[in-house]
Amino acid sequence: MKINDPSSCRHDLVSLGEVMLRLDPGEGRVATTRTFQVWEGGGEYNVARGLRRCFGLRTGIVTALVDNPVGRLVEDLMLQGGVDVSTVRWVPDDGVGRRVRNGLNFTERGFGIRAAVGCSDRGHTAVSQLNAGDIDWECLFAGGVRWFHTGGIFASLSETTPEVAREAMEAARRHRVIVSYDLNYRPSLWRGIGGAEKARVVNRELVSLADVLFGNEEDFSVALGFPVEGVDEHHAALPAESFKKMIDSVRAEFPSLQVIATTLRAAHTATRNDWGAVAWYEGQFYEATPRPDLEILDRVGGGDSFASGLIYGLLMNKSAAWALAMTTPGDTSMATLTEVERVMKGGTARVSR
Repeated sequence: MKINDPSSCRHDLVSLGEVMLRLDPGEGRVATTRTFQVWEGGGEYNVARGLRRCFGLRTGIVTALVDNPVGRLVEDLMLQGGVDVSTVRWVPDDGVGRRVRNGLNFTERGFGIRAAVGCSDRGHTAVSQLNAGDIDWECLFAGGVRWFHTGGIFASLSETTPEVAREAMEAARRHRVIVSYDLNYRPSLWRGIGGAEKARVVNRELVSLADVLFGNEEDFSVALGFPVEGVDEHHAALPAESFKKMIDSVRAEFPSLQVIATTLRAAHTATRNDWGAVAWYEGQFYEATPRPDLEILDRVGGGDSFASGLIYGLLMNKSAAWALAMTTPGDTSMATLTEVERVMKGGTARVSR
């Protein structure tokens, strides 16, 4: 895969997506808590943040926020993450959010047999109202970008966001920027606008413009229309060979794809998952080291951290681990490159002091 030289680029990666304020009740529940801890998060943003904070690459985010205290709080959290926010589009506040607002995401971590729960409050958000032509993509990519990332969460936000994604992906390709797309299917986001059928139509159009495709078992089967043999509705067993056959079918229909990667996640409980991954690249398959019975503190954002790790590996010709992202709270990874490298070398959880 031919990637632009870093010496001629301002950014190693730029993401397009919504950044919400995540409200986390910790060990409690949203419906009964009296306090929340706040984080920033969003499927596409998490990839940029992980590449910046964990791997030290230069990343930026294209998004839109309402210019009020909540929007400025999200900005402050992004600044702490080190992501370039110069491409954030600020929208005037109408006073009470009648026309435009910032997105909120209430997330319970789950524990044992009680599953994690997400409750989004993101209707009429600033980024969902972006239209084609609002962002000067030619100027952005002319400034030098190695990799562009977006996905199915952004594309599901409104009738106009798929057109914005298409415009960005086409511009990126004109500038020889590698384009990745994460299917990231969320039933709740598509429920009121056509469901899984609409998701397949939108995703198939956008995947045709991508070089790299990410997903999981539900993403590929429901949101792209490629069923995986031997996987039931509970995803209790995820045979790698079945995913390889599915990937072969995706390759045949979307020949522009140079990398196809899927996570393999079987949730025995909210705090104990089997984790693995399969990727196809340059004519052959690769399998990640299986991690059965992985102990989890906060599973949200694990797939995004997988994407950032794989992108880092391709940009830097190295390998990376993503399981560490689920050992800390919040959407984004708090792991360091040193910790990632220690785990990859077989290091244990023995205290470091």
